[in-house]
Amino acid sequence: MEDTQEPAFTVHLNGSGGTIKGWVVVDTLVDGLAMGGVRMTPGVTEEEVRGLARDMTDKFTLAGLRIGGAKGGIVSDGSNREETFHTFGRTVKPLLHGGIHLGIDMGVTSADRAVFFTEAGYDPRYRLGAPDMPIDWRTYYEPLIDVTGHGVGVAAVTALEARGRTESARVVVQGFGTVGRAVARFLEDRGHVIVGVADIEGTVSADRLPVADLIAVTDEFGRIDRSRLPQHVALSAEPDAWLDVDADLLVLAAQKYALTAENTHRLRAGLVVEGANLASSASAKEKVAASGGVLVPGVIANIGGAASAALAVTRVVPFGLAAEARKAWVFDWVGDRVRQNTRDLLEIAVGRAGDPLPELLAARRKARR
Repeated sequence: MEDTQEPAFTVHLNGSGGTIKGWVVVDTLVDGLAMGGVRMTPGVTEEEVRGLARDMTDKFTLAGLRIGGAKGGIVSDGSNREETFHTFGRTVKPLLHGGIHLGIDMGVTSADRAVFFTEAGYDPRYRLGAPDMPIDWRTYYEPLIDVTGHGVGVAAVTALEARGRTESARVVVQGFGTVGRAVARFLEDRGHVIVGVADIEGTVSADRLPVADLIAVTDEFGRIDRSRLPQHVALSAEPDAWLDVDADLLVLAAQKYALTAENTHRLRAGLVVEGANLASSASAKEKVAASGGVLVPGVIANIGGAASAALAVTRVVPFGLAAEARKAWVFDWVGDRVRQNTRDLLEIAVGRAGDPLPELLAARRKARR
C-alpha cells in the first residue's frame, strides 16, 4: 500500500544573501527534533528529498531512536560550492537552531558541512534542554566513517546465516565509495569473496578481487583505475553489468533506483542488501520477493551514519568513554540494531506474503511509544 502521509513541513530554499535552489523536508518531529543529510546533485528533486526524509523517519523508528526524519536537497553540479554552502548556511540557520540537524549525503562533504555550520553559527555540542557534548562534532563523527559499511556488512552476514548459508559467499558490490569499500573489507574479513565491483565507469569482475588491491587503485570518489588492474580482471562498460556477475549476494551502495522493474530479471544473486538510500524501486522489491529472493532494505541495513549522528544529537552516546572505546560502542550499537532488525524482518517474511517491512515498522512504532 502506498504511504500517503504528508511531511510535518517542507521548506523551499531560494537563498539568503545569495541564490540557491533546494528544499528541506522534515518528515516527522520527535521531541521537537529531526535530522538527516543534505544531498547535492544537478537532478535532485523535491519528491526525492521527500522520499529520503521518510526513509530517515523509518530508520530512526526501526533503531528505536527518539528523533524524527528530515532531509535536505540542493540542485547544483558542485561548482561554486563555497558560495553555495555559505548561502545554504545562512538560509537554514533557523532550522539548525530550531532542532533540525542537517548533515552530509551524496555530493556534500564534511568540509561543506563545516562551512554551513560556521555560516549558521551552529554547533551541535550545545542545545537548549540537553546536556552539552564534551567534544566537538568533527572529533566525534570523523572516526565513524566506516560505520555505515559496518552496518550493511552485518545485515548481509545476518541474512546469509538466516538463509542457512555457512560457506563462503560470492559477492558483488555496486558502488565503491566509502560505504562500498567498507562493506567489501567487512565481508572479505569474514571469509566471503568479492567477485565483482561496479563504479561510475562500469564493472570489474574476477573469480576473486582482493579488496586491498582494489582499494589501492581507487580514488577518493570511488573510481577504479583500470590501467592498474591485473590482466585477468574482466572489464565491462555495459550499463548494469554488475547484475550479470554470478554471485550469491549483491550489495547496492551507489545511486538511487539502481535496481528497477526493468533490470531485475537480470539479477543473479539470491540476496540483495541495500547500502544506499532508495537503492531499489518498489516494483523491483516486489519482483525480487516474487522470484524467491531476499532483499534487506536500506532503512534496516544502512543506518550507521544516520544512527551515529542521532545518538550524539539525542545525547545517548556515553561521551565519558575514551575515543577508541566510544567508537567501538557506536559500532557495536549499530551492529546490534541492524542484526536484530534483519532477523525480525526475515522472520516476518517467512510467515506472510508481500512486504514484511510495514509490520516490523508498526511493531517498532508501538515499542517506541
